[in-house]
Amino acid sequence: MISGEDILLVGSTQKPYGIKGEIVIRFRKAEYADIDTECYFLKIEGIPVPFFVEEFTYSTDVIARVKFEDVDDEKAAARYVNIDIYLPRELVKSQPEQGMTDWDYFRGFTVTDQHGKRLGVIEEVDSSTMNVLFIVKNDEREYLIPATEDFIEAIDEEGNLMEMFLPDGLIEE
Repeated sequence: MISGEDILLVGSTQKPYGIKGEIVIRFRKAEYADIDTECYFLKIEGIPVPFFVEEFTYSTDVIARVKFEDVDDEKAAARYVNIDIYLPRELVKSQPEQGMTDWDYFRGFTVTDQHGKRLGVIEEVDSSTMNVLFIVKNDEREYLIPATEDFIEAIDEEGNLMEMFLPDGLIEE
């Protein structure tokens, strides 16, 4: 069984399409739509459930119609509307670099500073402004840390760890 830390949010279902059970999917990035996969994961009651692809048709670079196995009519498709869609991190990681960093990839990574202090886990990525922020949370605090390659010292993808060198004053105690 795959865990929540092993998957990456790549889009969401939008609405049923037609009468054969197709569902419209909006991907967060065109690169995610280009990934060839036999299944997507939909979180059903908090559990990632694999849905196997029967047919896949592009509408635009970030929108596609997908027919999943065992979803055979519009009524069945309607049950899966407005649900986040995930792919395994390994599958996304194996894709060629697209030039710009996808900071969402680092959700679930544990962040430590240059002194080895564990700051917390990247729970969210705020990309609503020009300066993207990691929202790092632990039991006691929440930190807003700029998502920039300048601060990243090391990344352990297997262990979901990120070591950052943070300027004095950025993290107030």
